[in-house]
Amino acid sequence: MTAVSLSNPAVIEVENLTKRYGAVLAVDGISFSVGRGETAALLGTNGAGKTTTIAMALGLLLPDAGDIRILGIDMVRHRYQALGRMNFSSPYVDLPRRLTVAQNLNVFARLYGVSDVPARVAEVAHELDMTALLDHPSGELSAGQRSRVALAKALINRPDVLLLDEPTASLDPDTADRIRGYLSTYQARHGTTILLASHNMAEVERMCSSVFIMRGGRICAQGQPKELVARRGRANLEEVFLDIARETAAQ
Repeated sequence: MTAVSLSNPAVIEVENLTKRYGAVLAVDGISFSVGRGETAALLGTNGAGKTTTIAMALGLLLPDAGDIRILGIDMVRHRYQALGRMNFSSPYVDLPRRLTVAQNLNVFARLYGVSDVPARVAEVAHELDMTALLDHPSGELSAGQRSRVALAKALINRPDVLLLDEPTASLDPDTADRIRGYLSTYQARHGTTILLASHNMAEVERMCSSVFIMRGGRICAQGQPKELVARRGRANLEEVFLDIARETAAQ
């Protein structure tokens, strides 16, 4: 497991986590931890086990073995104690398409018990430069607009733990850069712990203090991005990722 200092104890703790789908071992006894206010990346090719791991972190799937604790709470036995302090974003999970953006954000704000819902919806829309979208039906948005709305939904309750799946997918380079900058500022202000899955290695190098690369359900490499690059003798994290992916293909 990645070391977490006593001065910055783990907020996300995963120990020997295992999940099977029939004969397929999707997650094979992985362990890692993420400290308060840190951003960590869970990387791997499609089918490596990233999505299953995040689903278990959210309490959507129960592990077959192992433990996962978030904010000190056992997510297998007592996940409802933690869920109100967490949130999740993915551009691949649609919000109700007939509702406007404002209506969707209102619904989720109320589900999370946010105080002064109209003010919070207006605030997060302004911060993500999407005020002009509030009255648009969610089903009429472009892919990039849906990504911003998904992120707004994930931040509506000012979560202590934020799980992100491809947070800048479908965004143009300028908007993606603004979103990364916003997330970094938001994290510094609120001490939020972030675990993200991404295929954008430049994004990971910029945002993340630690990286866990999965292959075949296991963590096969981990460390700070610069450490991984130096250890592999490569120019950047993308080359490290490709090395590991090609090792997989050759097996």
